[in-house]
Amino acid sequence: MAPATDDRNGLVNRILPEMKLSDGSASSMTGPPAPFPHYLNPEGRATLRFAVEGNAVITGGGGTLALEAAKALLEHGAAGLALLDVNAVQASDAAADLRKEFPEAKIIAKAVDVTNAESVATAFGESAEELGGIDMLCCFAGVVGCTHAMDMSHEQWRKAMDVNCSGAFLCAQAAARSMKEHGRGGSIVLIASISAHRVNYPQPQVAYNVSKAGVVHLAHCLAAEWASYGIRVNSISPGYMDTILNEGAGLENARNAWAARNPMGRMGSPQELQGPIVLLCSGAGSYMNGADLVVDGGAIVF
Repeated sequence: MAPATDDRNGLVNRILPEMKLSDGSASSMTGPPAPFPHYLNPEGRATLRFAVEGNAVITGGGGTLALEAAKALLEHGAAGLALLDVNAVQASDAAADLRKEFPEAKIIAKAVDVTNAESVATAFGESAEELGGIDMLCCFAGVVGCTHAMDMSHEQWRKAMDVNCSGAFLCAQAAARSMKEHGRGGSIVLIASISAHRVNYPQPQVAYNVSKAGVVHLAHCLAAEWASYGIRVNSISPGYMDTILNEGAGLENARNAWAARNPMGRMGSPQELQGPIVLLCSGAGSYMNGADLVVDGGAIVF
């Protein structure tokens, strides 16, 4: 009986850790932004409003949507960029192409398994050292599978959760630790999905849907905990995007259904995620924290 009593005493006498919120003062990490310099003309103010400063890490960096985000951040002023992907060759090739287009930026590529804490720590540590710190993280790494729930194996369920949700947490944690160490705050953008908000039709994909719902709430939780360090955490929920993952004759019926149920009558173009990414990573989004931006042409209004 003694162990049970000790366990109960420990339970009822425990002290909960408490998150610390910022006071929002000018001296804090969440103070209001400085006004634009008086000498700027309207064009200068417009440019500065959406300027991206510092270094970005992008996971799933070899994918179509991730590369659109990379280009947008570099176009708006990012000084450094690390593409992280489980496919090291794909990431390296993509980085080489970006260097040709953006010769003034420092662009590197790293192999990473987002489900492995040691792999994540190594990749983020090396990226921070080579770039001179991490100021932005965009988590695009993810997997999707369409399987009827009754037929789904434990391994299929677990893989979706490990990559999409746990992977996002491990990468956000690694980035936040680096941001805290360098003391200049930062922006973390987690890529969720409209699948976090609605059940997909016609394809069954319960594991993906639930994992992405977790990503949205993960952003909420981290936004609350990390704001005092000057770290903003938000998510983007894209609708169906017209990428290679959604191509092929076998998907024709699904593509028709997706378009028919969308007020705009089409899928999204990958470049249509660039604006939201820049918004959340630039000064234009300085008061956005814990938000989820739905970019879906209106699909989930129904």
